Amino acid sequence: MVSMQFLLTSLVVVLIPGTGVLYTVSAGLFLGKKASVYAALGCTFGIVPSLLASVLGLAAIFHTSVLAFQVIKYLGVVYLLYLAWIMWRSSSSFVLDENRNKTNGVSIAIKGFLINILNPKLSVFFLAFLPQFVSTTQQDPLWEMLLLGAIFMLMTLVVFIVYGFMAGYFSQLLLRSEKLTSAIQKFFAGSFAVLGLKLAFSEHR
Repeated sequence: MVSMQFLLTSLVVVLIPGTGVLYTVSAGLFLGKKASVYAALGCTFGIVPSLLASVLGLAAIFHTSVLAFQVIKYLGVVYLLYLAWIMWRSSSSFVLDENRNKTNGVSIAIKGFLINILNPKLSVFFLAFLPQFVSTTQQDPLWEMLLLGAIFMLMTLVVFIVYGFMAGYFSQLLLRSEKLTSAIQKFFAGSFAVLGLKLAFSEHR
């Protein structure tokens, strides 16, 4: 039985801006609404490995092994800083307009997938989050946790697409202003860098 408490808590978690939201919104702003859908799909499917690891108990490795946590964490840090550098380097409306219709949707989705799969805190989050909403009378909690995880993923996909579409409505405005486009791209680049540094200084718990 899926509780209203689980749905409301999940909605709050999904709505909070993080790397996935930031990436999806930037895709909507600079590449259009279609690109934001690919970004949302990539970020959502990036949840699957963490979800399965948590459900099967493998996330306990991250919780108990400092080395495993640190390796995945720093891979994530490097990737976020790479995204920041790429966006900063291309911060001009000319580059945006030139590549807008040539961007590969699969490439956008893969980048979103990597953003979530390289975040070890996601596995630890599911390990701590999902069991709270599993019924104590449930004889097979595995399937209930998978169901809750699937619902969380669906909510993530829908919310991210809404974020992306909202951003997409402003994309044409950006294309008319080179200074505004450059400033916003640099803002997103800086945001990715800050999130990368925040992840770098996160502690293993």
